[in-house]
Amino acid sequence: MSDNPFYKLAPFIKEFIYRNKWETLREAQVDACRVLLESPDHLLIASGTASGKTEAAFFPALTDLHDRPSTSVGILYIAPLKALINDQFTRLNDLLVEGGIPVWHWHGDVPQAEKMKLMQKPSGVLQITPESLEGLLMNRPNAIPALFGDLRFVVIDEVHAFMGADRGIQVLSLLSRINRMAGCSPRRIGLSATLSDYKTAMNWLAAGTRERVQVSAPQGGRKLRLSVEHFSFPDARDEKQAEQLDLARKAYYDYIYDHTRMKKALVFTNSRTDAETAILEMRRIAAKRQDKDVFHVHHGSISSMLREEAEAALREGPGPAVTAATLTLELGIDLGALERVVQLGAPYSCASFVQRLGRSGRREGAAAEMMFVTPEEEDEEAQLPARMPWTLLRAIAVIELYAREKWVEPLTVRQMPVGLLYHQTMSILKSMGEADPEDLKHAVLTLPSFRSIPEGHYDAFMEHMLSMGQIEQMEEGGLIVGLAGEKIVNNFRFLAVFKDDEEHVVYNGTEEIGSITTVPPPGYCFTLAGKLWKVEEIDNRHKAIYVKSSRGKVDTLWVGGGGEIHTRIMTKIREILNDQTIYPYLAPNAAARLERARRLARESGLLLRSVLPAGGDSLFIMPWAGSRTFRTLERLLKHKLTIPLGLRSVVPMEPYYMVVAGKADADLLESAILDEGNGDLDPYGLLAQGEAPYLGKYDEWIPPDLLRSAFTVDGLDVPGFKEMTKRWMEE
Repeated sequence: MSDNPFYKLAPFIKEFIYRNKWETLREAQVDACRVLLESPDHLLIASGTASGKTEAAFFPALTDLHDRPSTSVGILYIAPLKALINDQFTRLNDLLVEGGIPVWHWHGDVPQAEKMKLMQKPSGVLQITPESLEGLLMNRPNAIPALFGDLRFVVIDEVHAFMGADRGIQVLSLLSRINRMAGCSPRRIGLSATLSDYKTAMNWLAAGTRERVQVSAPQGGRKLRLSVEHFSFPDARDEKQAEQLDLARKAYYDYIYDHTRMKKALVFTNSRTDAETAILEMRRIAAKRQDKDVFHVHHGSISSMLREEAEAALREGPGPAVTAATLTLELGIDLGALERVVQLGAPYSCASFVQRLGRSGRREGAAAEMMFVTPEEEDEEAQLPARMPWTLLRAIAVIELYAREKWVEPLTVRQMPVGLLYHQTMSILKSMGEADPEDLKHAVLTLPSFRSIPEGHYDAFMEHMLSMGQIEQMEEGGLIVGLAGEKIVNNFRFLAVFKDDEEHVVYNGTEEIGSITTVPPPGYCFTLAGKLWKVEEIDNRHKAIYVKSSRGKVDTLWVGGGGEIHTRIMTKIREILNDQTIYPYLAPNAAARLERARRLARESGLLLRSVLPAGGDSLFIMPWAGSRTFRTLERLLKHKLTIPLGLRSVVPMEPYYMVVAGKADADLLESAILDEGNGDLDPYGLLAQGEAPYLGKYDEWIPPDLLRSAFTVDGLDVPGFKEMTKRWMEE
């Protein structure tokens, strides 16, 4: 009996398990108890959604706090989204009431009075975003020892969302700084539902520490229920085609409406614009049919009050409730027993597909269900590659790669995160007040993500910073944040390392609706939160826009592009077109459209070679490669081959195809690309003279030579380009 981990848990946790009528602990929970209660190791829990990961992390960690109460915050929980923190806060608060362990949450929407209570008596569990943690370390350095001096565990939720991004570098930097400032060595627990590359994740989780990482990855199979339907929108070249287009769009939105209106349904889109348009159209349909308005929108530009209303309607309300969302509801939030998940278009990655699929089927024994609805603007007179239903093909590819092969994109960690070098240098200097140059250099270059940056490069970077007034050197030799730097560091936007467009807040009377990035003129109508608004007044000083309800034209006011696509997805699309497999989850329209695409690919020779004639002096290039490799090829054509081959234009349609025009024929152009792939390709030759491209938010403060070096390793994909040309030759 003593070997059973249940009996090692704190009494209030056992009571929680009894109360919820759990018959046994799940595999991940058993593993977590073994690792966290019987070893000094870190732990990576990689298991599917609704597999009990959160409880697996917290049950043994809270038991440790119960047995040995901490004298500061004992558990630090870091999550990528405020909504995820709010969700977990509710779950943990219910669990910890009887345990006498307080749980705090800290982000921009938390009242200052609650934050002060924690500062006065640090204890229990603190849930926080990386941005708020950055603010704590930078602006309240003297409070850090008391706040984290006895920190035992750091739980990092959705580790895959951090690892491949600048926020992941920020998180690792913050954890190392906490260790130094507070004199603590907490163990790390990473949680993810979409990992396949455990080695990279283990290295990331342990960065800057000596402890090893153990992995718990239960392989529980899930039943999947998938369907894909397709809608073609004809190009409107005359009045008759315009009528056909209107009918096609009506059929598309009627289909979405009819498959969600009586359910608790979550509709995922790839953009805020698509989410807004979908809900606006469904509200119009509901009004025509005199149905109840049960529709919501959830994305980063919607006010927190309206986002919480949408979450509550799905999780707690009686239903029906339909919410269109972007990635804000993709990660880990428990929305209860959703009856349907719909994807408009296709995710850009298998990782996103797995996360979105995981919002459904959370009841015991229920199947995970997702309906794909893929629209296509179809023009029979368009160029050959443009007549392919790329979104439908991408939907099939991500389904096949995950459902058949359990493949998820491997994680990529930036090798030279130079923009973060600026960010962490300024943050550390602000927290120190004044620093000796060598002390500051040591503090930055010993952070895990910057250890490969040579001291000479950092010295050149600091000289550049001094010349711009970002930092200043005192007569005694100490460094402080300069006048130019203060304008950046003292702005709340500095806390975030991801790019965020400056937005204006939209008000209907005193109610905050959300925010938009493009400021419209008075009288202009736009959609936000799935409703139409007319601009009444603009207050540029306070960045506010006052509106009233409208029935005017539809527009949306954000900027943004698509997502990154991995090479494996593109090669899978090629396999799908070259195959005759009939996929049982395709609805009739989707199956027919796939067959037409396959026939066109066969008859046109689209799959026979990678460079083919397009008529006149134009050529098509079909790389069948991911986004970074595609952009590397594009640069090769523009910066190395344009003059030698007499090319006059290179038009990319990332990542699917390019249209190249000039003197070269297909054989010559393909041969030149293959020669570059087989040779010793110098990545600096893929940049224009003096070009220093930005990859991140703070790159503008980096010396051009350092930016160029960083772009060659993190912006280009020379190894991927060489692999692509190798495939071309084998085919």
